[in-house]
Amino acid sequence: MAVLDRTTLFQQAVVDMATLIQENGIKGLSKGTHGVVANHGISAHSVASHMVPDHEYCETPQPQEPQPCSKAGGDAPMEAAEEEEETPEIDIMINNVVCSFSVKCHLNLRQIALNGVNVEFRRENGMVTMKLRRPYTTASIWSSGRVTCTGATSEDQAKVAARRYARALQKLGFQVRFQNFRVVNVLGTCRMPFGIRIIAFSKKYKEADYEPELHPGVTYKLFNPKATLKIFSTGGVTITARSVNDVQSAVERIFPLVYEFRKPRTPADEEMLRQRRAARPPPATAPLTTDLCLVTLSDDEAKAEPDADAWE
Repeated sequence: MAVLDRTTLFQQAVVDMATLIQENGIKGLSKGTHGVVANHGISAHSVASHMVPDHEYCETPQPQEPQPCSKAGGDAPMEAAEEEEETPEIDIMINNVVCSFSVKCHLNLRQIALNGVNVEFRRENGMVTMKLRRPYTTASIWSSGRVTCTGATSEDQAKVAARRYARALQKLGFQVRFQNFRVVNVLGTCRMPFGIRIIAFSKKYKEADYEPELHPGVTYKLFNPKATLKIFSTGGVTITARSVNDVQSAVERIFPLVYEFRKPRTPADEEMLRQRRAARPPPATAPLTTDLCLVTLSDDEAKAEPDADAWE
């Protein structure tokens, strides 16, 4: 009899719980109450104040009013992107850096021609030319000890080549002292992203000299920085200055002057510009890393390897 009473009480409790759930219902959790269990059928007034949860997630989320977006503000990033896209990019290429230095001793050109490597004795000019492979340069050597080096593509490369020529002369038995090194001349080229009406340009600026019978380009001389520019109708510009920085400054000075006389773009130019933008590589996100491994050669393999410094 006692067992039946317990079973009946348990079944009654289950029925009561099911009825309570049906009456109150089960509500899903909202975004504002994520991670917090909701109290069903219990009010905050029936619970002690220290038991009421005080958390930012328990607050009812307030609907955020959409902020009006002004037309000028919304179009500003797009206009900036278009302006950045239309900004021309001019690449300056340094083709030749001419430097000179002195070894402060008399040089026997005949001895250099007989014992030197990669040299040529030019008797009619009274000098000896010597060449290097790394960096690929050519030096003109006079008996007075003056040496001129041409062919480098940067000022640092020109100084490295000059010191290697001085070392080569020292190995030939001369008392060489490397002094008075300086960059004499820098030749750079660039191309404007548009054609130039050089006749109208030469008429407006008195510094421009245009003689089509002698040269197809306009010769323009700058005094600050001191540079000479050859401007062609295709947009190509050749700059001759005393340093690489002067070449860059000369391009920055001449760009606003020739921009006024730019030629209108033809459909062919527009198509070429579109293809050039499409072929532009994406910017690198991370530097490339290469794994280096050490390779040991045997004596026979080392003898078979060509001498890499034979030209130096």
